[in-house]
Amino acid sequence: MDNGSGSVVHRRILGRRLKLLREEFGLTLEEAAPKLDWSTSTLSRIENGQQAPNVHGMRSMMDLYQVTGDGWEDLLRMTREVRRKGWWRAYGLGDDAYVGFEAEASRVQEFALSFFPGLLQVPEYSRALFTTAVERTPEHLADVMQVRAIRQRRLTSAEHPLELVTVVDESVLHRPIGGPAVLREQLAHVVRAAALPSVTLQVLPTAVGAHAGIASPLAVLSFEHLGEPDIAYVEHTLGSLRVEKESEVRRARIVIDRLRSAALGPEESLALVREVAAQL
Repeated sequence: MDNGSGSVVHRRILGRRLKLLREEFGLTLEEAAPKLDWSTSTLSRIENGQQAPNVHGMRSMMDLYQVTGDGWEDLLRMTREVRRKGWWRAYGLGDDAYVGFEAEASRVQEFALSFFPGLLQVPEYSRALFTTAVERTPEHLADVMQVRAIRQRRLTSAEHPLELVTVVDESVLHRPIGGPAVLREQLAHVVRAAALPSVTLQVLPTAVGAHAGIASPLAVLSFEHLGEPDIAYVEHTLGSLRVEKESEVRRARIVIDRLRSAALGPEESLALVREVAAQL
């Protein structure tokens, strides 16, 4: 499977590198663009990761910036990578979708307020959520279910691993999404998943009362292996909001940290999950 191709994250990495090459060569955007037979806005979009250059355009830039040796082949490789479609495109998702960013993340920190995180859901639990939230055709439902299954594989992948750190509100353990039998299966799966070295699960007790995440679920995606800044996501009834402003992402990390501090530890959390499951 193509894990990183076509993602916005990789376009941004390539764009920053091209911007640095231009600046090191001593050209402004206004000076470089005409030499490439491009508009200033086109070159700006490429440098900002909003547009991927084609191989012909990349060769022109490397000629202009006098790139030689290994740098030439490396930039061509990156160009071909970012122009390939990410696997999620086959399921109707654009590169700006959450999945495209998660596919490049090395770590996800998530607070789940109403239901278990998608990365931990069993199929029937996901199906109940998908069919309740919005009316879908059988084909669309099959696509979103497959996307969820592909995302989950990274928790056990040796080649392209993903770490999940999640705080789950205690109410999630009791909400019978899909019915009691599905919830029982879901809780048993959570116990198994929490045993993975890639997963850290904590439960935020109802007894805590008001807390930092009471208004909405929240996720923070980290790209430490790529040197990219964190991104935060806030889900709401009509979709989600991607947050990239550094000060706001920092606030999101603080919220996650506070929730983790208020939550039960991993062992206590698993004991509670088992207790709730036993009562079903």
